[in-house]
Amino acid sequence: MQTDFWDSLTPILNIGLYLGLGWAVYLVWLGGWIILQKREPVATLSWLISLAALPYVGFVVYYFLGPQRIHRQRLRRHRSRSSLPKPPTGLLPDPDAVELARLGQALTDLPPTTATRIDLLVDGAAKYVALLDAIATARDHIHLEYYIFQPDRTGTAVRDALVERARTGVKVRLLLDAVGSGRTPDAFLRPLVEAGGEVAWFHPLRLRYFWKRPWLNLRTHRKIVVIDSRVAFTGGINITDDQDERLRTDAYRDLHLRLEGNVVLELQLVFVEDWAYATGAPPLKLPVPARVRGGVAAQVIVSGPDSSWEAIHRMHVSAIHSAQRRVWLVTPYFVPGEAARMALTSAALGGLDVRLLVPKLSDSRLVTWATRSYFDELLSAGVRIYEYGPRMLHSKALLCDDDLVLIGSANFDNRSFRLNFEAGVLFRDPHLAASLATLIEHECSDCTPVRDDRDRSLWRERLPEALARLVSPLL
Repeated sequence: MQTDFWDSLTPILNIGLYLGLGWAVYLVWLGGWIILQKREPVATLSWLISLAALPYVGFVVYYFLGPQRIHRQRLRRHRSRSSLPKPPTGLLPDPDAVELARLGQALTDLPPTTATRIDLLVDGAAKYVALLDAIATARDHIHLEYYIFQPDRTGTAVRDALVERARTGVKVRLLLDAVGSGRTPDAFLRPLVEAGGEVAWFHPLRLRYFWKRPWLNLRTHRKIVVIDSRVAFTGGINITDDQDERLRTDAYRDLHLRLEGNVVLELQLVFVEDWAYATGAPPLKLPVPARVRGGVAAQVIVSGPDSSWEAIHRMHVSAIHSAQRRVWLVTPYFVPGEAARMALTSAALGGLDVRLLVPKLSDSRLVTWATRSYFDELLSAGVRIYEYGPRMLHSKALLCDDDLVLIGSANFDNRSFRLNFEAGVLFRDPHLAASLATLIEHECSDCTPVRDDRDRSLWRERLPEALARLVSPLL
């Protein structure tokens, strides 16, 4: 009887042994893969702990969503510097400005340049009116790159404007992110293609090619429009009814730029590179307008997982460190790494006027909790925090002192700094800085400042915030 009992357990014990060995091999193999990525220790440990709790399933999660690097120069990306003006002289008068400009050029290969006109467009209605007006003036080409392009009223209006221009012979090229614009059907874009326009998708899902690691987590979050190499738009506003306050009372509060001058050529180059990369076609040969003299100092800053330098992240941190009087940051998603957190708290502890403007409730509850988990540290350092509501705040801007402005598509979080392809423009201009300061002050006046003695429930706030912070390196 006893022998029969142990004999009956042997298969079960063997299965347990095999499963245990398999789990150990899985941990060693996947752990080694993650460690060799050489990312921040906190992020690496977060992945290791999370995936150890998900035997085998963790591999699938990491395969699709884990950190990835892509080498665009080896994947049909071609650069041509012939269309760029040489770095201007005499535009950046103080040493700090020169240092930032050199850093930006070293990180992106894009030199400092100038903008002869800068229009600050607040909210979607202002952006869409200006965009449609500019499209109507196009004579040679219209280039657009968007994360979200929805087939709604706003998207239809922009599409129809593009179709009208394409029928007259204007070269229209539309580059859309395959995830952000995944709900936009081919039928919606067909009139543009039939009129002679071109449509391409950035990192389309390739699940059928199971032997190739998918780029599901690497998206183009850029919003770029260039018209005839003379007018450009960039910032945080997508093409969607969700950002048009004329159509929705809860439309996102957001910020965008309309630009003219030499800076347009750099945004054109960014689009040309992305288009060549996404389509596999040779770089576009476009007419190069004569360089315009004068204007405001400007510099295009781009970043993405094709570079390990995290250009936009570094420029934010460096700009904060260079500030002498104030640092005002506006962002919809605030999940800072250690370097950014140290920069903000050091500035506040040093006596600077440091303000942080974030949404009262973001469109992600997890991000809202993670954001609030940093409040105590910031408040104790002297940072003034404002939560904007009732609309979702989607603006992305940094104001330092009385002349430095950085506006673009990047949020203040790990995803924008490391995973997404982002674009922004750094300006040195007191007039633009004053306009942005007025806007931020107006936004803050409608907010209730976050107090360090606020009441917070353990179960509804403190515990969820603490747990969300644990996964913040993965957000």
